[in-house]
Amino acid sequence: MKASIGTPPVDIYGIIDTASDLVWTQCVPCDVCFNQIHPKFDPKKSSTYSEISCHSKKCQEWDQIHCSPLNSCNYVSGYTSGLSKGVLAKEKVTITSTSGQAVSFDIAFGCAHNNTINYNDHTTGLIALGLGPLSFPSQIGSKMFSYCLLPYGTEYTDPSITGKISFGNGSEVVGDGVVSTPFVAVGNQYYVTLEGISVGDTYVPFNSSRKVSMGNILIDSGSTLFALPPDFYNRLEVEVKKRISIEPMKNDTLLGNRLCYRTEITNDNGPLLTVHFDGADVELKPIQIFNQPVRGYDIYCFAIINHAKTELADLGDQGLYGNYVQANFLIGFDLETRMVSFKPTDCTKL
Repeated sequence: MKASIGTPPVDIYGIIDTASDLVWTQCVPCDVCFNQIHPKFDPKKSSTYSEISCHSKKCQEWDQIHCSPLNSCNYVSGYTSGLSKGVLAKEKVTITSTSGQAVSFDIAFGCAHNNTINYNDHTTGLIALGLGPLSFPSQIGSKMFSYCLLPYGTEYTDPSITGKISFGNGSEVVGDGVVSTPFVAVGNQYYVTLEGISVGDTYVPFNSSRKVSMGNILIDSGSTLFALPPDFYNRLEVEVKKRISIEPMKNDTLLGNRLCYRTEITNDNGPLLTVHFDGADVELKPIQIFNQPVRGYDIYCFAIINHAKTELADLGDQGLYGNYVQANFLIGFDLETRMVSFKPTDCTKL
């Protein structure tokens, strides 16, 4: 997501993350940072920048803070891939409205000076879309938002095409083909209920008992893969393999135990999956569930994984619905009705 920050404004490009609550961008000086092609934000050059006092209410809204000797509110934010550390500050952020007008807000954000996260170089930080008080929707007072993510790899084949995100009025997901499912708020995150997945016309339930707990899967736009507990994944993989006549790769040291093929899986030779959320069936075509994890190599892997023995193992008997399978859907979050909506959409054409 593109926004601008400070006075004079500097463009920032944040990964949108429905599973986190703190907006941050890399700042000068940056002691340990990932590479970015865009200029880093320099707070000393902005007339509207101000650090947040460690004893303020705003500082206490973040759970991982400590006071510096100068009374700054120093934050730490942890992710699966690493940490972001810096100073909580207040700044003017500007985005463009649907009518083309610039709209500005004063928000609290993390001015990051130390990051062990390895984002791609087109990114400057993160736009948090969670339910916490410091998330972007919370701070701008938006009760709904929607986004449309590009298919994996589009940024490399045509960098001029961008995904879309909108907040407030006009961000509703409506029209033909829309399906909706209720979400449960757990730790300021959006959990929905996954009942099972059909491979072609074969239904695979989330649990063999066919009983599921409400809110058993996290909608996470900041993670890539669709991760499932071992028992469910193993039963699902059996059915997927049955419908692909090609022999999968075996014992590859780079790919581990992932289901991968040396032949491209297309809509002609792969299965259609239907994800059965509570009250909403979402269809995933083969090209949405197989992708190339290593650029430059003709290897195509299942975008759904067994989360055991991965960095996501802490999910236990729950799952994670990542951004690979969210691509080419207009996905809306209504924070008042507590619903998530999905509409099949060519996100390259919005």
